[in-house]
Amino acid sequence: MAIQVTATALPEVKLIEPKVFGDARGFFFESFNALEFAEQVAPGIEFVQDNHSRSAKGVLRGLHYQIQNAQGKLVRVVEGEVFDVAVDIRKSSPNFGKWVGATLSVENHRQMWVPPGFAHGFVVLSESAQFLYKTTDYWFPEHERSIVWNDPSIGIEWPIDFEPLLAAKDAAGKRLADAEVYA
Repeated sequence: MAIQVTATALPEVKLIEPKVFGDARGFFFESFNALEFAEQVAPGIEFVQDNHSRSAKGVLRGLHYQIQNAQGKLVRVVEGEVFDVAVDIRKSSPNFGKWVGATLSVENHRQMWVPPGFAHGFVVLSESAQFLYKTTDYWFPEHERSIVWNDPSIGIEWPIDFEPLLAAKDAAGKRLADAEVYA
């Protein structure tokens, strides 16, 4: 197999590390293989949209989710380094309100699978970062919601010693206790 899959403290969220073939010329790896993804990560998933963002150091995006048309996201970094976070916001889950985080970078080639039912966000740790992700549903701005990045009830340990740069919608994010969440 060309990938190594590791379950996180939230078992549905997975870290995926591809087998990288490198030499003096550079490197090669499969960034996505539908068969391996179905066998090792999440069966029955179909991706419908690819997204690409570029952000400067200190930008924090999230914690985003859609209250309808929930999106699963397969995320990776192709420039720079980010700290990537998933928060379980399924009210019926024994892990409701718990989070996991991982460093994703161009050097480590890691990807993270964030299934539907989880809020997602990241902060840029390098001078800039380019972030790519596949989604299992389309973006519907009318269904998009944001949980505030520093909600003390979640307690995410962001590896930063600065005030992050936020979009207005993220600065206005709700606390988990006040947010619309999944049943």
